[in-house]
Amino acid sequence: MTDLLTTPLFGITLTIGVYAVAQLLYRRTGSLLLTPVAVTIGAIIALLLVCRIPYADYAVGGQYIHFLLGPSVVALAVPLYARRREVLARRLPILAGVFAGAVASIVSASGLAWLLGGSREVVVSLAPKSVTTPIAIGIVEKIGGIPSLTAAIVVLTGCLGAVCGPEFCRWIGIRDPLAQGLAVGTAAHGIGTARMLEIDRLGGAVAGLAIGLNGLITAFLLPLLFLLFR
Repeated sequence: MTDLLTTPLFGITLTIGVYAVAQLLYRRTGSLLLTPVAVTIGAIIALLLVCRIPYADYAVGGQYIHFLLGPSVVALAVPLYARRREVLARRLPILAGVFAGAVASIVSASGLAWLLGGSREVVVSLAPKSVTTPIAIGIVEKIGGIPSLTAAIVVLTGCLGAVCGPEFCRWIGIRDPLAQGLAVGTAAHGIGTARMLEIDRLGGAVAGLAIGLNGLITAFLLPLLFLLFR
């Protein structure tokens, strides 16, 4: 049994199995509080703690799931290509919106951490919270942050954005699917985009575009900002 836990099969099977159950639960209940990604994360953490399984053993297989984050982000180009004419017609507002969202995300997260007395490593680690995980970790590694903290904050941001983002947009009067997708994709990256694809295909396509643009803008902007204010 111990030998099985240290093989990649354990981490892969556990992740896929728990996610399949979480997806079924979400479809049965329709509750946004049971977002599959959030439920899967919580369930795996609980299982590892209860069964006293070291995270290192799980990560042997979990790293293969992590590798798929990159290809999954690229796959979001498929719905974007299908709605490319509508997107290109509003390319300037989209670029302006993503740039404003990227700056607001960096300033709000880092500024709040700085005001509360956070160390430089914590401030840096929180800055790319709205960027998809592979890009965020790559940025933080280059500017001296804590990758594990960044990964946790990014996933938490995505889960909160998926649960609250579309409803908050409607609550403040934003009904246009493109505007909703732009906001949710910029703020909540892949998890929020998956939620938008359930609501509207155009909104999901724009959210996928916002992930890439936000990643590019943040990758260029964040090092410059920290160099300027260090």
